Amino acid sequence: MAQRGSGRGNDYQRQQQALRRAQEQRARQAERERKAAETASKRQERERKAAYQEQQAEQAQVRTIGVEHEVEQLGQLLRNALVGDPPTTFERRRRTHTPKKLDERPWSRPEPSPRWEEFAPPEPGGLAAVLGLGRKRYEAEVAEARVRFGEAQDRHRRAEEKRLATLERKRAEHRQAEELALDEVAAFNRKLDEEREAYRAGEPAAVEAHLGAVLDASEYPLGFPHEHRIAFRPATGDVLVEIHLPPEAIVPTARGYRYVKNRDETTVLPRPEKERKEIYASVLAQVALRTVHEVLTSDPDRIVNGVILNGHVRTIDRATGQEVSPCLVTLSASREQFGKLRLSQVDPAQCLRGLNALVSPNPYDLEPIRPIVEFDLSKYRLMDSMDVVAGLDSRPVLVKLTPTEFEHLIRQLFEAIGMEAWNTQASKDEGVDAVAVSKDPVFNGECIIQAKRYSKLVGVESVQALAGVVEHKRAAKGVLITTSWFGRASHDFARQHGRLQLIEGPELKYLIKEHLGKDVIPGPVPPKRRPSR
Repeated sequence: MAQRGSGRGNDYQRQQQALRRAQEQRARQAERERKAAETASKRQERERKAAYQEQQAEQAQVRTIGVEHEVEQLGQLLRNALVGDPPTTFERRRRTHTPKKLDERPWSRPEPSPRWEEFAPPEPGGLAAVLGLGRKRYEAEVAEARVRFGEAQDRHRRAEEKRLATLERKRAEHRQAEELALDEVAAFNRKLDEEREAYRAGEPAAVEAHLGAVLDASEYPLGFPHEHRIAFRPATGDVLVEIHLPPEAIVPTARGYRYVKNRDETTVLPRPEKERKEIYASVLAQVALRTVHEVLTSDPDRIVNGVILNGHVRTIDRATGQEVSPCLVTLSASREQFGKLRLSQVDPAQCLRGLNALVSPNPYDLEPIRPIVEFDLSKYRLMDSMDVVAGLDSRPVLVKLTPTEFEHLIRQLFEAIGMEAWNTQASKDEGVDAVAVSKDPVFNGECIIQAKRYSKLVGVESVQALAGVVEHKRAAKGVLITTSWFGRASHDFARQHGRLQLIEGPELKYLIKEHLGKDVIPGPVPPKRRPSR
């Protein structure tokens, strides 16, 4: 009996041991699975992190390539304009008409006609047909079907009439639209031909319109302004071009980008300030040279003899917060002078210096310069010139000239001095008898001229009125010329104003003798002035 109980105990112990071993085995298996899952998770996390870091590094590289491409574009502005044809020509501006075909499919297919078989009732069959039963009902159904069939035919006929009418209307509308488009193209080309002839004749409006179209068609990178003003002077063949330059922000402040793994951030590699300034100065020089090049190469009839260019940049004055447009580049180049340049080989900045251009010493800081010529002829009502000098007899008396003759004489005097000058029309000229412009950077700019053919004192109110016109027109200088004389108050006012010059009879006599070769008598001799106390 004791042995039998001992055997049962051993069995129990063996069962317990087996159970513990199974539990331990399951625990070890679970631990192995947990560690495997943890290892897989860590591997996935490492792979995810590596993929993320690789993506960030690639994005930084892409941004760097983008910045490098932007800078490369800025360095190719001039060279790009030297490749191929001018931005546009009269021939390229011509329009052509390409006929469009009308899509008739929505109205080209008629609807199928109604078929009697679709409406006819079935005839009686079998015994009913033999005995003649239901004949009346069948005939009634046929009559009713014929009514419905007739109605369907009417609807089909009306639908067809409507379809055909719509198709014909669409065809008529299409023909009308084609004729209108063809007429518009023909009218545009006729006007273009007229502009072409006017351009050959050197008419300012035609020259300015064509050159404006040329500059409009010139392609620049994104962010470059496309604003300009053009004025053509047929007497000299010079064209004044005022353009808006790109702001300094056009130069990327970053040289590149780099992803830093341990900080998980993309840092900017800054572009040195010296490099930014050099790139911006090169951009301004390239745009200036490119503009002159496009104007001259787009002039097949050689109407333009030279280009005067002012380059402004529209920005905000950091001191006042107001919008300003400082001039950063100004140059004057003749066709002959510019034609000697090999633009594909030049350094743009040095080329400007070779052209005696005026360039801002600190363009990146928007330090302005005074333009060689700055004027707006639209402020004045200009009139055709007359040659007064050729008609002057020996020792003419200026006060005996008509007012118009005297004003034109003064205009010719300023032209002989070396300025460009125009007379204004007599009505609504705000007291402006002539406008003169100097290319001399020392004088620099626009001069308003008033001519007084007087035989007595010119009052101070005339000088004060000229000062008001100078301020209103924003001119560089105002000159009041008379055959007579001014009082002390006038001279004092002119000195205080700073931009006024008074020329009296004796000085006018000397200037006409010096520059026009005519000995004239201005008018009455002024009274002797009392010495000031």
